[in-house]
Amino acid sequence: MLDLLRKYGLPINASSHGGAVDEVIVLFHWLMLFLFIGWGLFFIYTLIRFRASKNPKADYVGVKSHLSSGLEVAVAAIEFVILIGFAIPIWATRVNDVPNSATGAEEIRVIGQQFAWNIHYPGADGKFGNRDLKLVDEVSNPIGLDRSDLNGVDDFVTVNQLHIPVNKPIRIDLSSKDVIHSFSLPEFRVKQDAVPGMSIPVWFEANMTTDEYLQTVEGTDREGQGFEIACAQLCGLGHYRMKGFLTVHDNEGYAAWLDEQAEYLEEEGEDDDWGDDF
Repeated sequence: MLDLLRKYGLPINASSHGGAVDEVIVLFHWLMLFLFIGWGLFFIYTLIRFRASKNPKADYVGVKSHLSSGLEVAVAAIEFVILIGFAIPIWATRVNDVPNSATGAEEIRVIGQQFAWNIHYPGADGKFGNRDLKLVDEVSNPIGLDRSDLNGVDDFVTVNQLHIPVNKPIRIDLSSKDVIHSFSLPEFRVKQDAVPGMSIPVWFEANMTTDEYLQTVEGTDREGQGFEIACAQLCGLGHYRMKGFLTVHDNEGYAAWLDEQAEYLEEEGEDDDWGDDF
């Protein structure tokens, strides 16, 4: 399968739904290749068949055969089958069956801005704290998290660093602070616009850890490079540097990473208390 993906120029698939997406992509590319060759040959045929030396006088009757019309109907039928039979069902599962924490999914919020990804985790209680625009500080509080809210006490935020567990549904609610961005995870076949004023859910399930992925790309031009978060929408002069990183842990590694973030948050709280004494 890895060799087949490389053959078609696709990145390695690291998600449970990626195989179905790849099938549709490959089908459409084969269709486009067939159309390219077919119409190219037809174009060459018309250049030769209706060249000026053989047709010095215009024929105002035109082509009498309906072969081209039949081919056009056949191509339209094939496209219809691919769309109705493959593309729409895949799309429907992505937008109709969005999981949440109640169904066992890991919920994370991602807020795009020029030119970074702010990753908001709900903490140990699994509940997101409120956010307030008045509390936004680009250095210390980029998403305006309200620490006075009981649900937000254990929340933590990372910048351009997304960590998730393997073999567990991941629900990401996308939003933007400024302009339209596009959250793209090529290896997970995920791409969704982040639109200001909207919260858009997107979900996937990783079936490969980062360590396993690094082993599969050994000897390729991706060797040593892990999963990246790209912005696939031109969002300003700094668009080229709007890049984040995704780390997929095994269950034990993810739990350890969450504990580590909780310790950092506790240390920050102690530092704040120390400063309030003066």
